[in-house]
Amino acid sequence: MRFAVSFFVKYLFSLILLSSFLLILPIAATSQAAEQKHAEQPPMRFIIVRSSLCQENCPEWISAEGRITADTPARFRKILKKMGDRKLPVVFRSEGGDVDAAYGMGRMIRKAGLETAVGGTRLNGCLVQDTLCDAAIAKDGTAAGYTYSAGAYCFSACPLAFAGGTSRVASQWSFIGVHQITTIYNRVRVSYRIEYKIVNGKKKEISRKEIGRTAAGQSSSTKLGKKANAALTAYLKEMGVSDQVIDMMMSATPDSIHIVPAADALRTGLMTDMLAYNEWPGMPLCAPDAAAETVCRRHPAAAAPVAVAAPVVAAAPEAAGAPAFKASAQNTAEQASESLPKTQPMDFLLMSNGNCQEECKQWISADGDITPDTPARLKAFLETLGGRELPVVLQSNGGDMDAAFAMGRMIRAAGLETSIGKTQLPNCPKLDPRCKTSIAKSGPTEGEVFAGGGHCLSTCTLVLMSGMPRIVGYSNIGLVRPTTAEYTKFFAYFDEMGVSGKTYETMMLGTSIERGNIVRSQALELGIINGIIPNDEEPGLHVCGPEARESLRCPRKAEAEIVPATASVN
Repeated sequence: MRFAVSFFVKYLFSLILLSSFLLILPIAATSQAAEQKHAEQPPMRFIIVRSSLCQENCPEWISAEGRITADTPARFRKILKKMGDRKLPVVFRSEGGDVDAAYGMGRMIRKAGLETAVGGTRLNGCLVQDTLCDAAIAKDGTAAGYTYSAGAYCFSACPLAFAGGTSRVASQWSFIGVHQITTIYNRVRVSYRIEYKIVNGKKKEISRKEIGRTAAGQSSSTKLGKKANAALTAYLKEMGVSDQVIDMMMSATPDSIHIVPAADALRTGLMTDMLAYNEWPGMPLCAPDAAAETVCRRHPAAAAPVAVAAPVVAAAPEAAGAPAFKASAQNTAEQASESLPKTQPMDFLLMSNGNCQEECKQWISADGDITPDTPARLKAFLETLGGRELPVVLQSNGGDMDAAFAMGRMIRAAGLETSIGKTQLPNCPKLDPRCKTSIAKSGPTEGEVFAGGGHCLSTCTLVLMSGMPRIVGYSNIGLVRPTTAEYTKFFAYFDEMGVSGKTYETMMLGTSIERGNIVRSQALELGIINGIIPNDEEPGLHVCGPEARESLRCPRKAEAEIVPATASVN
């Protein structure tokens, strides 16, 4: 009996142990490495915004700004439900975030048939420091405002969500950037209550219960494992984007960013189109039956024309097909010409912004092509100003070179400031931005001016470089290479305006294109411009009061010296 009890005690008792195990649990992969170091952007929020730049039938879009987090797709699903059957573009401004969440957003966008764009949104009444202020958002979550391209960005995981758009657009002033995907691993120490039973001298586990977890640190890796690589490749293929984007991503470490040039973004399908100078993020593609005054983009990627043989038996196949192809091409050209803003010879308008009985800002809007008679019209216009030195805001594709020389010399003699900007008249349709109904019959015309969307190309830049000062914001500068016969007078004008003709000639010899776009840093180096408009200012809009800080626009006037009269001695 003693033996039996002893055997029972020795072999049939239960052993209770507390054991701890270190588990390494991967959390959702993220391509926002900097997110661990700082969180500059709050989690992404969605706002349905209506354009405040028009009166009726105004476009709407979904503003999507902030970091992409694990719960972003759920919040996006709510905004889609609220949107109903409307197909509103999604305008992204994001530093990235959770990759799996970006996949989820992209698939929802594609399923809903929505367009995407890179841009920022500023709501009416909000300050520059808080462009999406809560005070501007109605109780139903909607707001009024406008979008901008300059400085907007879609980085890291954001391009994956952006890729979901049926149309994916950005402008030359915004940025798309990618880098390596970082997988973050959380180390967790898990404690269990484990019960064993000893049978025949061996431990046999009979129960296990978790009793606690404690964090034990983190680790990360940028190695794209087979599973992650397969998921990324499949997603890009699903969205119609080349897997060459993966090579771009892997070329930049998590603490850097690879800015994708527009040409590469278009080539790989990450973008489907570039915004034109007079288009803005959130502007939707035009429907086939859209009226001329509809605010929309009218240049989707053109499909290859298909020749259809005419039903004429006696004609040869080539002859039968040719008229159909020619008609198709002619219709396409007519549609393209109808979709572009009207061009006209340059005219000059005295513009104002504000209440001129108290304080207002005025400028000369010079918009249109430079023709041989443009200098005469500029001279007549300046005479009406009575010697007032108002800034000249240019918006032009260029034109006659000799006329540009004459305009520049006239502006230099008058000591006027020059800049580039898009002057916007109230209530004018997109295709006729200079509509006569909005021009004042006498006195200045009320309006607004923006650097974004402004352009001064070809010989217009010859006029720009005459300003005292000559300053630009986020606008496009371009210049035509002169012919051999024009070299002498071309560079003589450069010398006259204090611009380095030799430096420009060297730069142009390094390119095979006839028209070169000049970035602002090059324009500053060459002397084509001598200042940059601050981000919080627009061209032409500046008042130099007694408290204004000294700048190119507001030079400090030297105090007149008091010279004692010389005593005369007889």
